[in-house]
Amino acid sequence: MLFNFIATCQDLLALAGELFGVVSSGAVRVHVDQRYALKDAAQPHIDLENRKTTGSTILLP
Repeated sequence: MLFNFIATCQDLLALAGELFGVVSSGAVRVHVDQRYALKDAAQPHIDLENRKTTGSTILLP
């Protein structure tokens, strides 16, 4: 429901900039629980569907 809070592209870019600034500063830490190779992109979808993941999941090139 992001677009209930962000009405314009300009608002989105401004808020994204603030978020990435806070993360870059170290004030907020993002914990990544799973990492998958991009070539194995089907597996994280399977794991998500089967509730085998927690926290953040990323695909690596």
